[in-house]
Amino acid sequence: MGLRDRLKQLRASVPGDDIDSRTQALVVRQNEFGFDPFGMSRESLGTAIRFARFMYRHYFRAEAHGIENLPSAGRVILVGNHSGQLPFDGLVIASACFLEPAQPRLVRAMVEFFVPTVPFASYLFARWGQITGTPENCRRLLAADEAVLVFPEGARGISKPFSKRYQLAEFGTGFMRLALESNAPIVPVAVIGAEEQAPAINLKSLAKLVGAPALPIVPYPPFIAPWPLPVKYRLYFGEPMHFTGGPDTDDDDLADKVKQVRHRIQGMIHQGLAGRKHVFW
Repeated sequence: MGLRDRLKQLRASVPGDDIDSRTQALVVRQNEFGFDPFGMSRESLGTAIRFARFMYRHYFRAEAHGIENLPSAGRVILVGNHSGQLPFDGLVIASACFLEPAQPRLVRAMVEFFVPTVPFASYLFARWGQITGTPENCRRLLAADEAVLVFPEGARGISKPFSKRYQLAEFGTGFMRLALESNAPIVPVAVIGAEEQAPAINLKSLAKLVGAPALPIVPYPPFIAPWPLPVKYRLYFGEPMHFTGGPDTDDDDLADKVKQVRHRIQGMIHQGLAGRKHVFW
């Protein structure tokens, strides 16, 4: 089969998604002006989802395995591995949760603190339902039975060198304390593909000058702030993990619970890599 035939086959296999109906089916609280308490609007979200759908269905040709493990309603924390220089992994996870289940879910990603300092980013991210990753914001979302996406590796994960791909950096513990406080299940998510989307070196000294956690340089135009390569994404949603304890759980017990989540995701990554035949197909 030639490349042209293969592309035709792929296009034919892509399902049609009724973005408008799915957007209206979202369970969100809105005031009389059409905004939720965090500034999200369905109109702006619909526009963003159309771009996200193109990236998810056509550019990355993503596959979502185990999406049935995502609860159709109620508070939940999705915990994933982070990589790729720019957060397209978050976009792909959120797209899967919106496009794949029978009941679409709006996933609220915890955005890095530096993002709102980028011109227009703070306004747009709020309109699209994404918020700055503070504990208080996360508590409010979970109290409202929302789905929250966190990357406990933080900037350590997204800016890791190519030689460390698919090796998880240390996890922060904040997500676990919030899960215990809110009695929220944790759905582990393994992302395969993002590590190869923008192989880069990071100029940390220059990154500090502009207030960013990393400044990736790739060996292809535009060299900086790289557009991702058209790798194939594969997502694996694990069974929900339930933990007990209170907000005053001692650090050793908390660290042990975090390690359980980290080890689960690392194991899912190994299984996903073992089943992958090619980075781009």
